Amino acid sequence: MMRIVAAAMMMLGLATPIGLTRHAQAQTYPDRLIRMVVPFPPGGPVDTVARIVTQGLPQILGQTVIIENRAGASGAIGARAVAASPADGYTLLFGNISSLVVTPVVTNNRDFDPDKTFTAVAKTSQNYEVLVVHPDFPAKSVRELVAYAKANPGKLNFGSAGIGNATHLAAELFKLRTGVDIVHVPYKGAFEAVTGVMAGQVQMFFGDIGGVLPLIREGRVRALGISSEARSADLPALPTMIESGVPGYVVLTYTGVVAPAATPPDIVQKLNGALNASLQTPEAAAALRRIGAESVPASAQDFATFLSAERDKWREVVRLSGIKIE
Repeated sequence: MMRIVAAAMMMLGLATPIGLTRHAQAQTYPDRLIRMVVPFPPGGPVDTVARIVTQGLPQILGQTVIIENRAGASGAIGARAVAASPADGYTLLFGNISSLVVTPVVTNNRDFDPDKTFTAVAKTSQNYEVLVVHPDFPAKSVRELVAYAKANPGKLNFGSAGIGNATHLAAELFKLRTGVDIVHVPYKGAFEAVTGVMAGQVQMFFGDIGGVLPLIREGRVRALGISSEARSADLPALPTMIESGVPGYVVLTYTGVVAPAATPPDIVQKLNGALNASLQTPEAAAALRRIGAESVPASAQDFATFLSAERDKWREVVRLSGIKIE
């Protein structure tokens, strides 16, 4: 019995310094440079948002924050690098819908579960998808497009930025909600897909509003509907997909920051507050609006709940549509 008591006291003695150490880390955090890993190339849409959002962090946190681009595998390479990093708040992932939600649910990589691998820190921006067609396409509305597709099953094509990409899943959700038979044509990226619409190679594409808005304004493509719950200030005359008769069709694209799963809650809270403060600066808000995005300050728990719901939603779309990337 004495040996058991001694062992228990030793365990308590070992546990206490670890707890105290973590508390001390949270109290002094940050005391050195922070790396924000962007799992996509420099100059792309996610990288652009990351630089807008992190611009104010050095003043708020009192430490340098650098962007590190680690592109590849639809964001999976950068995500795995962050997941393998120490859970101390000094290596973070600036992800998007693809790296945080879509890529994990369309692959068979069972060893990489973002729900268990990461802890949510902050949702940093969101925007929407716009259904665009060639200016000469006969359908002038979503309702007309659905009617046309049902009268011509299998004869319409939609472009995407690649198999299993968010633009692919947006169209698959459209098919499920409307019951139309349209054929998927994957491209190497969003630019190539929307170029395919302009060239008449495919009839439709669900593109991020920031990317297609200039083309809509120039008359190079025609917008039929937007995937938001309410109309967009950028395209106030454009009806939502729900208004256009597609029940429950809401598709958000977004960015957000996550950290390795065991990151101390106090550090997560500090980062959440700093990111939300950075988002609320006039400079950041104006810069996001220029690219068709909006800031969405919220708690870390709210972001975690959002991501979980998004994974459930798209996992079901993947199951029903049979999409799978090995």
